[in-house]
Amino acid sequence: MNNILENYSKNYSEQIKKRRFWNIFIVLGLFIAILISSSIIDFNVTRIASGIPRLGDYIAKILPNLGTNLLFANSQIEGSVPYWYFNFKKYIVLLYETFNMAVLSTLFGFVFALLLSFFSAKNITPNMFSFYFVKRLLEFLRGVPEIIFAILFVWALGVGPLAGIIAMTIHTTGALGKLFSEVHENADLKSCEAIRSSGGGWIPQMRYGILPQVLPNIISYALLRFEINIRASTVIGFVGAGGIGQELYLVINFNYYEEVSAIILLIILTVITIDITSGALRQRIIEGGP
Repeated sequence: MNNILENYSKNYSEQIKKRRFWNIFIVLGLFIAILISSSIIDFNVTRIASGIPRLGDYIAKILPNLGTNLLFANSQIEGSVPYWYFNFKKYIVLLYETFNMAVLSTLFGFVFALLLSFFSAKNITPNMFSFYFVKRLLEFLRGVPEIIFAILFVWALGVGPLAGIIAMTIHTTGALGKLFSEVHENADLKSCEAIRSSGGGWIPQMRYGILPQVLPNIISYALLRFEINIRASTVIGFVGAGGIGQELYLVINFNYYEEVSAIILLIILTVITIDITSGALRQRIIEGGP
């Protein structure tokens, strides 16, 4: 009995020593990696410290000079909200364009991703060639950032929302295709076996055996992707792909400080509203509530 306890104690001590050694090794490795990375990216604490006041100065410049007694005066009076948002109608049109870009890219990406996901799910793919080919294709589509696709299509098609819609559709197809295929791989195949035993082919198995099971999850993922595309449609506007982001880029370049804050505030409010609405819808779909 004493020998067993001694052996156990000895083994436990050795394991602790090994674990301690590897912990120290990992910490040192991370520290060295941070030092190397800092030298490569020219990380400088002094530079950051000197840049923070400039950031504060810029924020102070873009904030509107509102007067408490002039807030609701007409658009001709400086210090009023209407004066701050004198381009409000234009911003709303551009926000609507941004919203439509996100809707269309999510819708098209959803359709393409759903079709491809049946081939990239290992448990339901019709053959292994299509599995590997589609899987690699989806990896490529989601591996390239939307803004890179946007730059390419702006160059090819010109400035405007069409380039942004195509760019986001491509990336959405890759991202949703991966998520949908993972959902398919967790589906119960008993219904597919029943359809196959009654003479049903691959397409009826997918349509009636897999799709009804996974539909709530894929709709939830599509709504989540829509939230992402709302933000992405703003960012890709900086390279000329349309929407409110393109206008924001212009006012930043021309130093129209108060317009910068006006547009940023509208973008934040829009994103928050859509996030809350989409989150509530996803919750209902997942829980199966009314």
